[in-house]
Amino acid sequence: MSAMSLTSSSDQANKSKSKSFLQKIAELRAHGIGDHISLPQLVVCGDQSAGKSSVLEGITGIPFPRNDGVCTKFATEITLTHNDGEKTIIKASIIPHASRSEEERARISSFVWDLASFDELPPVISEVGEIMGLRGFGRKSAVSTGPAFGADVLSIKVSGPTGRHLTVVDLPGLIVVANDEQTSEDVQLVERLVDDYIKSPRTIIIAIVQAGNDIANQRIIQKARQVDTNGERTVGVITKPDLINLGTEKRIAMLSRNEDTTKLKRGFFIVKNPAPKDLEAGDMTSEARRRMEHAFFTSPPWSEQRLDKDRVGTARLAAYLQSILDRHIERELPKVYNEIRQLLTETEEALMALGPERKTVTEMKAYLAEVSLQFHDLCRQGLDGYYAKYGDTFFEDDTMRLRAQVHIFNNKFADEMRLNGAKWRCLTNVNEPMDDTQEAEDEDEDEIDAENRLINMAAEQRALAEQWILATYRRTRGQELQGTYNSVLLAELFHEQSSAWLGIAREHLHTVFRSISQFVRRAVDFIIKDEQVRRRLLPEMQDILSESHSEAKAELTKLWNDERRFPMTYNPYYADIVQQARKDDKQNSLLTAVTDSSDNVVQHDGDLVNLSSLKAALMATIGIDIEAQACKEATAALKAYYEVALKTFVDNVCRQVIERHILTNLSEIFSPVSVMRLSTEKIEHIGSESDEVQIKRQELETLKEQLEAGLSVLV
Repeated sequence: MSAMSLTSSSDQANKSKSKSFLQKIAELRAHGIGDHISLPQLVVCGDQSAGKSSVLEGITGIPFPRNDGVCTKFATEITLTHNDGEKTIIKASIIPHASRSEEERARISSFVWDLASFDELPPVISEVGEIMGLRGFGRKSAVSTGPAFGADVLSIKVSGPTGRHLTVVDLPGLIVVANDEQTSEDVQLVERLVDDYIKSPRTIIIAIVQAGNDIANQRIIQKARQVDTNGERTVGVITKPDLINLGTEKRIAMLSRNEDTTKLKRGFFIVKNPAPKDLEAGDMTSEARRRMEHAFFTSPPWSEQRLDKDRVGTARLAAYLQSILDRHIERELPKVYNEIRQLLTETEEALMALGPERKTVTEMKAYLAEVSLQFHDLCRQGLDGYYAKYGDTFFEDDTMRLRAQVHIFNNKFADEMRLNGAKWRCLTNVNEPMDDTQEAEDEDEDEIDAENRLINMAAEQRALAEQWILATYRRTRGQELQGTYNSVLLAELFHEQSSAWLGIAREHLHTVFRSISQFVRRAVDFIIKDEQVRRRLLPEMQDILSESHSEAKAELTKLWNDERRFPMTYNPYYADIVQQARKDDKQNSLLTAVTDSSDNVVQHDGDLVNLSSLKAALMATIGIDIEAQACKEATAALKAYYEVALKTFVDNVCRQVIERHILTNLSEIFSPVSVMRLSTEKIEHIGSESDEVQIKRQELETLKEQLEAGLSVLV
């Protein structure tokens, strides 16, 4: 086999490979994949009047109109497909932007043109601008309002003896300065359009730069550097070398060889666009253009600039672009496939989150029953303290761990009642706490002084408390004999001593109810994705919660009223506390009789007892004031009863108020049973799909179809 045959076979294989790549990308775009996932592409962009359209014509062989620049008012995607047939098939269509509504997309997509020749392209371009609603377009009269540039894409597909397989996108030129025809809004629109294309990591940027302008200051180079920081996606194309000042050829040649201060990893090409005089005889053929470029660059002064022949002329540029696009697509297609699969998974999950479509009452009721079952299960898991099932989702937030939170609140409530429930803390068995400031002061002061200060404070409080008890004793005297007290005294002492209980209990109930309400809102948000269903369902659930809250407050009022009655207890712990208090009082009275040195002592059970002191202590207990004796007995009874009643009240609040009325039936406020009791009107009100959900569902289903079709292209 000859070398020529081997070369021909290799070329055929490469062309077949290129055609396959382009077909896949074209099919992906046709299925709308490009609206959601970046696809490999070549994009031609540059400043206005940089010679961009002329370069594109040299690459594709398509003669774009030059008279008014209408083809640069929107992106134009040109796809060349080579086949050995003699006939060239030209088709044009519009790819609507993703921001268009479904109706607009359908309308715009319906326009398709079959062109007999490129001579028909100018009127088609004018019609496309009118369809897009662009200012300045119109077959009868130009539209005077609307944007001057469009986000939709004109697609031109050319199939025939084109000589190459290539897809390239031509973008509107960047506007340097706004004017009467191109407003500042138009400038920003073009900037955004170009940015949207070139920021994609799968876009190869063909940056068109004029030889006569400072390359570093040209907008496309600045933009390319911003989005392509490593310079791996940018190919520079130098145009209009015939218009530079004599003597500057050396600088432009250095730039073309990538030896100037402005460098690109993919380097530069230099091309010569046809001058107006070259076009006077009509459109220049591709062969004539190649000869013109060859003659220009092989003549002085350019023949003396050591130009890289592989980087000169549009023919070399077109071959390079096809090669680079082939390699780019081959490298990126596996990544595109994975991204389509990932997006398809996310889309299916989003559809599942919306639940089944709900058009009938039966479907709505089934949907509400399903989500209510999930709510019921979530509540039971939280109430029972089984957090594993939703541990890495809902219960990842500790405040949603319902049983744990209720324990925390109940413990805080019990501590608050124990520490601050009594009017006189010195009449309880709770020691006066020492705050951090006091501790810090004690560290700096003498320990004896600090101890004396605390003793004095405690003594003052005890004295005030004793005065209060004595005054209450005297106010409550009845027909009892002197030195005794009636049941009214203990009742009044206890009622005033426990007067803070109701406020503390109400605050505890409010704290728990607020936490439960937050739990319900978060649970509904977690389970139900339809915002309208959540918005309509939550008030219904809140009404039931409010009823439970009212019942809990009524129960607390009952408990409090019970405490306002006469003291009553059959708890033997009360008698034990009273007896222990009396025993402690006797022991304290006799404490001074125990000593370790005296002349008048005897030994008893290992202790040395001063008989004189013992006698004095006994006489003191006999001679005590009978009012003081009654108050002491009442104090002991108050301490004992308060401690017993406090424990009972705390337990009753936690069990009968919180547990019974707030927690026990929480999972039933929205359950399958409660759903079955709803009226048809209520089911339709709560369970119907919102317009937003219907639109979202349609979008997701459409996207799912597109992605599945895209995967089938790449399989």
